[in-house]
Amino acid sequence: GWDGKPIPYWLYKLHGLGVEYPCEICGNFVYMGRKAFERHFQEWRHAHGMRCLGIPNTKHFQEITLIEDAFALWEKLKKERKSERQHDDAIEEYEDQQGNVFNKKTYDDLRRQGLL
Repeated sequence: GWDGKPIPYWLYKLHGLGVEYPCEICGNFVYMGRKAFERHFQEWRHAHGMRCLGIPNTKHFQEITLIEDAFALWEKLKKERKSERQHDDAIEEYEDQQGNVFNKKTYDDLRRQGLL
């Protein structure tokens, strides 16, 4: 325990300290107990591992311990973000002096060509 004395076996089992939780992102470090495992996602070792992989350490990656899973989720999030941007461009509408309505992409293309 915190005072240097061993903790009782029932307390050891209660806190699940006999259960191992490995994290591949942290260099296959093994966390003993659920509480330590959940806490480690905000600690330096996990943050450094994510940074080395080129992935931001956000709430989306909570409970992700495998490098392959982290990359798959990161690619999925990037695709969603990209499709949101394209969707936003399609929603925005612009009107010229004659009252014609265009989406953002078409309006910008026509303006660059000098047709508006």
